[in-house]
Amino acid sequence: MHENTTSGAGLTRRRLLAGGAALGGAAWLLRGVVTPDQARADGVPALPAPPAFPGGIEVYRQVFENWAGEIHADQLWTCAPQTPTDVLTLANWAHAQGWQLRAQGHRHTWAPLTVADGTPAGSTVLLLDTTSHLTAISPAGTAAAPAVRAQAGADMEQLLAQLQGQGLGLTHCPAPGDLTLGGVLAIGGHGTAVPAAGETPAAGHGYGSVSNLVTELTAVVWDATAGAYVLRTLQRSDPDCAALLVHLGRAFVVEAVLRAGPDQNLRCQSRVDIPVSELFAAPGTPGARTLAGFVEQTGRVEAIWYAFTDRPWLKTWSVSPSQPFGSRPVDQPYNYPFSDNIPTPVAQLVGELISGSWGLAPTFGQLQLLITELGLTGDLTDVLLSGTLLRDLLTLDVVTHLLADGLHSDLWGPSRALLQYVRPTTLRVTANGYAVLCRRSDVQWVVNQVTTEYQQLLGQYQARGQFPVNGAVEIRVTGLEDPATCGVPGAQPPLLSAIRPRADHPEWDTAVWFDVLTLPGTPGLHQFGRDLEQFLVATFDGTRAAVRVEWSKGWAYTADATWADPDMLGRVIPDSLRAGGGPGWDQAVATLNRLDPNHVFSNPFLDQLLR
Repeated sequence: MHENTTSGAGLTRRRLLAGGAALGGAAWLLRGVVTPDQARADGVPALPAPPAFPGGIEVYRQVFENWAGEIHADQLWTCAPQTPTDVLTLANWAHAQGWQLRAQGHRHTWAPLTVADGTPAGSTVLLLDTTSHLTAISPAGTAAAPAVRAQAGADMEQLLAQLQGQGLGLTHCPAPGDLTLGGVLAIGGHGTAVPAAGETPAAGHGYGSVSNLVTELTAVVWDATAGAYVLRTLQRSDPDCAALLVHLGRAFVVEAVLRAGPDQNLRCQSRVDIPVSELFAAPGTPGARTLAGFVEQTGRVEAIWYAFTDRPWLKTWSVSPSQPFGSRPVDQPYNYPFSDNIPTPVAQLVGELISGSWGLAPTFGQLQLLITELGLTGDLTDVLLSGTLLRDLLTLDVVTHLLADGLHSDLWGPSRALLQYVRPTTLRVTANGYAVLCRRSDVQWVVNQVTTEYQQLLGQYQARGQFPVNGAVEIRVTGLEDPATCGVPGAQPPLLSAIRPRADHPEWDTAVWFDVLTLPGTPGLHQFGRDLEQFLVATFDGTRAAVRVEWSKGWAYTADATWADPDMLGRVIPDSLRAGGGPGWDQAVATLNRLDPNHVFSNPFLDQLLR
């Protein structure tokens, strides 16, 4: 094959390389560490070192880039505190010098909660890398109420492995393992789970966010009497704790204790045989195999619907103490290699898309579905019936490689092996995110409303020759925050959690989560995001259901930007967490301001949002 071509379809190697950032390769991992001495030696533009910096803590400059590469800041001053006391020392230093501190984990996030895109290298901002040293994990709690203690930089993969070693687990959690506990708590991270019909959760298991499992936490907070920042441990019953459980980066939690329950073996079954018209059908559609029906059966579902396709990838998890006949046993996470490691045909089309051939989005969606179907079931029927371009891309070598690891449609094993399934090597896409609070009996209505509007919008854009979405729609279903899960008397729900219950609607017991994924830089993605967001706000207006934003994702769209619409930022989002009565948005903001009146743990975007 010629050096500059990769297929008869005319996809060039140069175009393939243009997609490197989106493919999650080495470009994202090269993070540019530069010490002050190296800067002088290498001719890096000189910047004054942070003044009067505390001794014993190395400071260096490092590139910041988030998951999708949309937020990039060159060579900000960075350090890696070794202990919670180091974080405290840095907080008092920052207060004295007029600097701000930003916690930095694995950067697997989308929203500008750490720093904004283009933050100048000369800014008085210091990034604190929690992943180098603040990673300790140890058993906690009692035999009757087991728990795990972990520092902010501990990643979720290791935390769940530690729990499994104690015979413990979580009901659900975010799918990526490369997330720090500090980051997950900051945004109210979640997976997908509600009780199946007839299911009674074991003690320590719940259906809200990971933040809702916290029994105590330790944070750096301002002490007005001492006139300094101090380390303070707060029990879950402390009213201030409710504002710190989900704080959006407006605080620094250095350690937390999480309640856990007995580990549960799970069976995860995947299928791609149910059409969109049936899975997302209107409630009451005769004979339909609906998403809500699978929620009733198993309690744990996820639908991944590739753009311009008609059959989603549906995953269901069920509690299965013993290995079911026909299930494949697994004991480690990340069991979808066709998704974790970008197959060559996907890389080829990504390169073509990023080079400007955005009209290939329908082909890209169909290719992703075919590869998913091959990896799950090994069924070649749809490959043989597909168009010429897809058949050219799915060569015998590619098919053989996809089938080499066996089939993945029916897996069984300990909870963490089934709950964590996204590696850093997966496709790096941008995503919006919303949670719709509703009655469980309205789950199918919510799903039908959103998917119908999404499909109509996609068709309208396509008719105009525009393809703003080339990824997938992801749908998950969770319960709302129930403080009783943590087992601490007097516990309050996280005030800023997207799934905090509404006192005026006690019948709303469920949240349906929606994410729309697309490659960064796709033309029209912001306007499409705005169109869908405005539909969600208008449809789920608090009458039958209500919508809140998912903090880590994209929201507040304008025609050409994300996290930018002043009405969403100044009214809609705050009001979504004020509605219902009781403590909420205003109480959380007041508490965070009292615990950090100097805004050491903040940035300009958070100051605009949390005002």
